[in-house]
Amino acid sequence: MKIKETPLKDCYIIEPTIFEDDRGYFFEKFNEKKFEELTGMNGHFVQDNISKSSYGVLRGLHLQKGEHAQAKLVSCLEGKVWDVAVDLREDSPSFGQWFGIELTEENKLQLYVPRGFGHGFSVLSETAVFAYKCDNFYNKESEGSVKFDDSELNIDWKVNPTDMILSDKDKNSPSFKDNNF
Repeated sequence: MKIKETPLKDCYIIEPTIFEDDRGYFFEKFNEKKFEELTGMNGHFVQDNISKSSYGVLRGLHLQKGEHAQAKLVSCLEGKVWDVAVDLREDSPSFGQWFGIELTEENKLQLYVPRGFGHGFSVLSETAVFAYKCDNFYNKESEGSVKFDDSELNIDWKVNPTDMILSDKDKNSPSFKDNNF
């Protein structure tokens, strides 16, 4: 497992070591001990979530606030997504900045999104199966969101806006400026 830093503080790309032969492949998807040694971050996860979406679906930007904040380790099990993390920690040197990465079933990359970040993704393939490991349990009352097309963040979602499929919640999320993180 290799850990690569992103431009966002405490946000990491995890690249597995893949062993391939004529039978297929094998890799260790996550190792808590190695992760903690390489990053200094807590790698204990308590909840796994899976979503399946079709081309153009955009989910985000979502977060859990307060004591229910969640760090996430995300990956794409099938298909291809454009994954985005936004640093919403007001005391962070990368506050208000975003990072995007293509996660695919082929590259098997994962993105570690720390607590205090907004997260979202858009589907670039016909369909995609997306996995989230979370270090805290979901709590409906602690939900937060930021408008996906906020002009201050100016995120490129890699999908034509006319092809985007959004939930009502994501269409009506507050702007970055109007949020209370």
